[in-house]
Amino acid sequence: MAPECELPRFQPSSEEIRALLARARTIAVVGLSDKPDRDSYRVARYLLDQGYEIIPVNPNIREVLGRRAWADLREVPHPVDIVDIFRRPEAVPEIVEAAIARRDGAIWMQEGIVHNAAAERARAAGLLVVMNRCLLKEHRRWRQESGAQG
Repeated sequence: MAPECELPRFQPSSEEIRALLARARTIAVVGLSDKPDRDSYRVARYLLDQGYEIIPVNPNIREVLGRRAWADLREVPHPVDIVDIFRRPEAVPEIVEAAIARRDGAIWMQEGIVHNAAAERARAAGLLVVMNRCLLKEHRRWRQESGAQG
C-alpha cells in the first residue's frame, strides 16, 4: 500500500488527546498557508482564537496571521508542544526527525495524512502522535465534552 493510502496502525486514546489539548500552549503549523480559503489557515486561525500561540512554518511566506513564518521547523528557536502537519505524507519523516531532535512534545498529522513508519519513530522517541485527525475538530469536540464556553 502506498504511503498516501496508509491507515493509522496506532492512535492515542481520546483521553490522551484531550490531555494534550489541555496542556499544549504552542503549536507549530507546518505547511501553514497565508491564503484564508486553505484548511491550514482556517485551523491556525481557530487555534489562535482559542488562545494557542501559533508558529507558522512555510518557506514560501514571511508572515501570516500576524506572526513571523519560519522556513523550516529546525529554525524555530524553541521547542513547541504540538507540531501540526499540513504536508504530504512523503514530507512527514523529515518533519518528524526535526521534531525529535528539537524535543518537541507531539506530532499531529491532519486529516488525510498518515505515515506509520515516521509515527513509530516519533513514539519511540517519546512523542505523542496523532494521525489523520483534524486538530480543529478534535479541539471543538473536547471543548463541547468539557462544557467549555467560547
